[in-house]
Amino acid sequence: MTDDTSGLTLVSWNGTRYRFDPGALCLEFLTTGGPGPVGRRYEALHLPGDLAGWLALSRLRLDPDRLEIDPEELSTARRLRDALWRLVCARTGGGPPTDDPADFAATPADLATLNQVAAGAPLAPELTAGGSRQWSLPARGGQALATIARDAIDLFTGPHAGRIRECGAHNCYLVFVDTSRPGQRRWCSMERCGNRHKVRSLRARRAAD
Repeated sequence: MTDDTSGLTLVSWNGTRYRFDPGALCLEFLTTGGPGPVGRRYEALHLPGDLAGWLALSRLRLDPDRLEIDPEELSTARRLRDALWRLVCARTGGGPPTDDPADFAATPADLATLNQVAAGAPLAPELTAGGSRQWSLPARGGQALATIARDAIDLFTGPHAGRIRECGAHNCYLVFVDTSRPGQRRWCSMERCGNRHKVRSLRARRAAD
């Protein structure tokens, strides 16, 4: 997995902003939409510029003005993302609600998509004078997608492969990799679902008393 520490600022249905760090670049990518009615409702990749904008916010932190993305690469991005959703759901055993179970049922075609995109040339890392890592730019969208696909393969085959989880809230379907030492992370974000759970538990205790 990419080792950059980061996270995304998301906005819930009621307008609440919260920080979500799924622990892996490939899982960040799932926040751009996905298959099924829920995924289509949150679709964020309509134009090549949308993908460039998301890559700037992701843990890659790419300059959108130095990315070249064409409509074919945008289509590949959506295809890769939907394949990743199905492959992740196959591991978590969960998934967003859908009228068609096939929306989130992994197939050999999803694995082929992941491997095909990963076979492309990825982003090239550079060492800065300050000792940090950055990505060589300009670059093409396909390079960013190859980097995302390779990150997924690293996650699926690495030491945290068994820690890919769906948020424990009953109406939240964000997924993350639990990299905590005890392996007991339950929520996508303590700011959102963790706090909501605490509030509900407190109200339930007060009602019982």
